[in-house]
Amino acid sequence: MEFDFATPVERRHPAEAHWLSQKWHRYDDGVLPLWVADMDFRSPPAVIEALRARVDHGVYGYGLVPDSLRRTLCHWSRKHYDWAIEPEWQLWLPGVVPALHMASLALTAPGEGVLTLTPIYPPFLKVAEHTGRLPQQAPLAEPTGPGAPWRLDLDALEAAITPETRLLLWCHPHNPTGRVWHHEELAGLAELVERHDLLVVSDELHCDLLLDEGARHRPLVAAFPALAARTLTLWAPSKTFNLAGLTTACAVIPDRALRRRFAAGIRGLVPDANVLGLVAAEAAYAHGDPWRRALLEVLRHHRRALGERVATWPGVAMSAPESTYLAWLDLREAEGLAGRDGPPGKVLRETAGVALSDGADFGWPGFVRLNFGTTALQLEQALARLDPILRG
Repeated sequence: MEFDFATPVERRHPAEAHWLSQKWHRYDDGVLPLWVADMDFRSPPAVIEALRARVDHGVYGYGLVPDSLRRTLCHWSRKHYDWAIEPEWQLWLPGVVPALHMASLALTAPGEGVLTLTPIYPPFLKVAEHTGRLPQQAPLAEPTGPGAPWRLDLDALEAAITPETRLLLWCHPHNPTGRVWHHEELAGLAELVERHDLLVVSDELHCDLLLDEGARHRPLVAAFPALAARTLTLWAPSKTFNLAGLTTACAVIPDRALRRRFAAGIRGLVPDANVLGLVAAEAAYAHGDPWRRALLEVLRHHRRALGERVATWPGVAMSAPESTYLAWLDLREAEGLAGRDGPPGKVLRETAGVALSDGADFGWPGFVRLNFGTTALQLEQALARLDPILRG
């Protein structure tokens, strides 16, 4: 089956006024948005058909998570991650960001430490503040040269741990750097987690978008079963199948006591899962893999095109993302931005008309995150706008 990833979808001036898009309506018509992690592709046909059938039913009252969805996710996990999960391990939730906050509320006490590594997806940095916990951060190790990857700095991580530290918010694969963590790095992390008796939330939202040929995701708990009693794994179809607006995610918690504790702690604090989101999730996991594989080919091409363009921008560095459709660009030495005042994201928006996510929001000023999950035409238009500025 062929899928159309080339034709732009009208999102700024849709036929219906209520079809507004955060991505396309934050900035005016003169700005091309490559910021928030939202692709410009129509979701898989099987998802659209399943949603159409559910909408035609006409009643959208409180729903239940169907057993068929639980079985479908179990099958997906066995097939794609070689991890045999059980239906009862699944708690379906209205999104990964709420799950991060709920984990802090349910599993830690006021004043206990919530630790994460920077740069990181911005909501991670707000969890402790929003839940009355102690915010703690440790830096990743920067690339050591052109093309080198970001690395997990276990010494820096351990140095950030205090007697108050209780919860580690982990991102695997990593947003924004696109790293797919190696087993050796994860082994060091697992040892540290056990030695300091930490709980872990492993956000694996981008795990189905590994870009290197033949790469396969291995969940943290699958690789290190000893962590099962202390780890929540978060998955969602939102990034893989472009379903973020349907606010549906799943916490996979093998340990019964931890699962009960989490469920009791969030009761009444979050709404039930979105009935349309549940339908979309099941259709995506059951029938969306051919679309996903075709998407990966498009994203690989875009990653290559972006890397070739970045190589022509003096002083700009990028470690090619191993996962996601997000690129993390280092503009601290960009010759084209020398002498320009303001954060690079703001400068490029105002001078080039391209909206990127500014690195300061991720805990690392001087960087930007670029979303290449768009059509080749739209990506080329944006890169052509950036060229005159970043080529200096």
